[in-house]
Amino acid sequence: MPKVSFRLSEKETIDVNVESGERLMDIARSSGIYIDAPCSGNGTCGKCRVQILSGETDSPVTRHITEEDYAAGWRLACETRVMGDVTVLVPETASAFRTGIRTADLNDPTVRAAFDDVQADLKAIGVMGDPAIFTCELHMDPPTLDDTLCDSDRVERAVRAETGIADVKLTLYALRKLAEVLRENDFRVRCVLARDEDCVHIVDVGPVKSKKKICGLAIDIGTTTVTAALVDMETGDLLAKASAGNGQIRYGADVINRIIESGRENGRERLRKAVVEETIVPLVGTLCRKARIYQKQIYRACIAGNTTMSHLLLGLYADPVRMEPFIPSFFYSHEFRLCDVLPGMHPEAGLILTPNVGSYVGGDITAGLLACTLWNRDELGLFIDLGTNGEIVLGSSEYLFTCACSAGPAFEGGDISCGMRATNGAIEEVRIDAETMEPTLSVIGPKGQKPIGLCGSGIIDTVADLFRSGIISAKGKFAREGKRVRYDEHGMGRYVLAFEEESADGREVSINEVDLDNFIRAKGAIFSAILLMLRQLGLEPADIGHVQIAGGIGGGIDFPNAITIGIFPDLPLEKFSYIGNSSLSGAYAILLSRQAEAKVRELAGSMTYVELSNEPGYMDEFVSACFLPHTDSRLFPNSEVK
Repeated sequence: MPKVSFRLSEKETIDVNVESGERLMDIARSSGIYIDAPCSGNGTCGKCRVQILSGETDSPVTRHITEEDYAAGWRLACETRVMGDVTVLVPETASAFRTGIRTADLNDPTVRAAFDDVQADLKAIGVMGDPAIFTCELHMDPPTLDDTLCDSDRVERAVRAETGIADVKLTLYALRKLAEVLRENDFRVRCVLARDEDCVHIVDVGPVKSKKKICGLAIDIGTTTVTAALVDMETGDLLAKASAGNGQIRYGADVINRIIESGRENGRERLRKAVVEETIVPLVGTLCRKARIYQKQIYRACIAGNTTMSHLLLGLYADPVRMEPFIPSFFYSHEFRLCDVLPGMHPEAGLILTPNVGSYVGGDITAGLLACTLWNRDELGLFIDLGTNGEIVLGSSEYLFTCACSAGPAFEGGDISCGMRATNGAIEEVRIDAETMEPTLSVIGPKGQKPIGLCGSGIIDTVADLFRSGIISAKGKFAREGKRVRYDEHGMGRYVLAFEEESADGREVSINEVDLDNFIRAKGAIFSAILLMLRQLGLEPADIGHVQIAGGIGGGIDFPNAITIGIFPDLPLEKFSYIGNSSLSGAYAILLSRQAEAKVRELAGSMTYVELSNEPGYMDEFVSACFLPHTDSRLFPNSEVK
C-alpha cells in the first residue's frame, strides 16, 4: 500500500497510507489537510499547486503549470494520482487557509464597538427588551411535616411569585439536580430561566452564592470564515470573540460546489463534520477557555449563515437550493436544541437559526438587516453584504427588496489567478503611478513580508489604478506598454505587481486579462442588481440616501476606487459606511432579546425576494455593467476617468 507524506512545513509532516491510483486531492481531503481548491477540484482554478518532491505519480500537463514548473515537480493536486510512495510539499500558497483560530483582543475598543453599537441602536428604537435568558434568586422555607409540598412544586411556586409569570415548567435536567442543590443550600438557590412565549422554563438550578456566568453564543457561519462571540447573557458583555476558516473550504470556494459535493456518497456528513467538528467545536472550546467558563454554562445560541450554510450545518439535503425552482428545506428554524447540532453542550440550551428569505438570501442577511436598522429609516437605504457571495437589500421603513447576485468568489480572491485570502503575503493595498506605471504595495504580515498574491481589497485597488492610469481600457484590455506589462505566447496581457525576485515564493504576482474579465463580471453582477431593483421601483441611484457595506472584504475597500470601476453607485462618499460583520452583530442582538428574535422574523417575512435569473431585464443590465465603470457614462458623472 503506497504512502503519501504531506510536508506542510519544516516541522510538520503528515503520513497517509493510500490505495494506488487515488487522487491526491481526495487523499488530502479525507486526511483533513487543507489544499486550496476554489473550484472544488474541477481543474479550472489552478490554485491547488503542490510540489512532488519524490515518488511516482500520474499527472497530465495542464495550462496552469508551465513546462519549467512541471519539470521541477509542480502539479495540481486535483489532477494528480498517486502510483507509489510519494512525498508532497504543500506550499503556503496552497495551504494559506490553514491559519487556525484567531482570537480577538477585547482590549481593542473596536472589537466591542460593533456589539455595543447594535445594542444601543436597537434599544433606542425599543427592540432589545424581553431577555431570552435571565436568573432569579429564590429564598424558600424548607419543607416540614406540616408543609409537604414536593420540591418541584415548591420551586415553581417561588419562581411564579418572583417573576409574576404564571406558567413555569421545570426541565428534566434541573429536576435531576434539584433535591441535592436545595438541601445543600438550605433551599436558597439561583435558577436559570429561559423565556418561551408566555412560559418560563427552569433550565438549571444552583447555589445563590454561585458566581458562574450565564452565557450565550453568537455564531456567523460564512462561506469562507466562521466567527463566534461568547456573551454574558445577564449584562450583554462580550466575554470572548474568535474566528476560524470554514473547514468546508476544501470542497470549494462557493456554495454551488459545496452543494454538489454534499450530493455525493456520504457528502452531507462530510460537509457537516467539516463545519461542526473541524470548525465550530474547536472555536467554541477556544472561546470557553478564554472566558474561563464551562461549555454547559452556555444556555442559548444564535447562528446566522446563508441558506446553504444552514442546510449543510444541519446535514440537510441541499440540492433543491441550487436547482430551479430553488426551494430550501426551511425558512424559519423549528424547535432545535444546541446539543442537537454541537456535541457536549447544555442539554436544555436553545438554538435559534436566523431566518432565510430565499435560496440565496439567508439568515446572515436577515441578521445583518436587523443590525443595520435600514428598516427603521424613512430615507431609501442600500445594504450590501460583500463576501464570497453578494447579497443586497434596498428599502426603507416602507418596503424591503432583496436579491443575491452571482458575483462569485472574485472579491475574496477566487477566480483570480494570483488571488488569495487576506492572510500573510496578501497584497491588500495598491497604488500605481500613472507616469511610471510602477506599483506601491501594502502587504499583510510582518515588516518586510514579500507578496504572494492579491486579496479582495488589493484587487479593487489594482483594477481601479490600472483603469485610472489608462493601462487598461474600459473593457479590461491592456492599452499601454511598459516593463510591467507582459504578454504570453497567445497574446494575453498581464500586469506584473511583483516580479519573481520580488515575491515570497519566487513566482510572479500578476493580474491578467482573464482575471480582469472575471472581476468585471463580478462587479457587473453587483451593480446591475442594484440598478435593476431601483428601476423596478421607478428610482435612480441619486435617490439612495445611504449605503451600508458589510462583509469581510468591506473593511478594506477604498470607496472612491470601488466607485471608479463601477461596483457601487456614483454617490457622495459621506453616504457610504462600513458596518463590519453585521451578521454576527445581528446574531448577538437576537441571542440576548426575544424582541429582537421576533423582529428579525418579521423583517424576513416582509422582504420581497427578487430572483434575478427570472427577471427579463437583468441580463441587459448585467451586460451593460460589464464595462469600466459602465456603458452608460451618465450613471457615473463624477468618474475620474472619461
